[in-house]
Amino acid sequence: MTQPEPIIYVIDDDDAVRQSLEFLLKTAGIKARGFESAKAFLDVLPQITSGCIITDVRMPGMTGIDLLRHLHGIKRQLPVIVITGHGDIALAVEAMKIGAVDFLEKPFDDAVLLAAVRNACSRSADAASRNAELGGIQDKLAALSKREREVLEGLVAGNANKTIAFDLGISPRTVEIYRANLMTKMAANSLSDLVRMAMLAGVLDESGSTGR
Repeated sequence: MTQPEPIIYVIDDDDAVRQSLEFLLKTAGIKARGFESAKAFLDVLPQITSGCIITDVRMPGMTGIDLLRHLHGIKRQLPVIVITGHGDIALAVEAMKIGAVDFLEKPFDDAVLLAAVRNACSRSADAASRNAELGGIQDKLAALSKREREVLEGLVAGNANKTIAFDLGISPRTVEIYRANLMTKMAANSLSDLVRMAMLAGVLDESGSTGR
């Protein structure tokens, strides 16, 4: 599915800086929308599904750092580039630690900003694609019966059919039937494909434990 053209959300309380950034982006053929505060941006956040944020670090009310913490807290994975004055490098580093993908120190070169934006948009497109895939997997998982889910957890944990059968108190042949149903319902081409989808959806974590 084709991803929508990304929009860059420019958040800065300085009108001149914000408008300059919007003009630069639009001149480069990139859609941009400006906000005079983080609060104004958050008012429209529920309608935003993709794109990239450029935000100043120091702003009255909610700062760029506060905005990053909020986005992290609500698990919104929009890439954020922070712009900072010469004396704010420590704040910019803090921003990187809590999720910013890049920071630019004023004054910055136009080409550097545009490169940072394009890199962030590429990350955003990857995340959107991953989120779309995850949504599809979760829909398929939701359609499984309780027993099918239990067999799935046994399979992705690496258990043999006989082990799963013993654990669930059913016959190995019945496990084989559930396994065939699972492959069909999950649209999995192989057991490894099934395991990959299970890991992506959190059924199997990186340590190999099944998550309930």
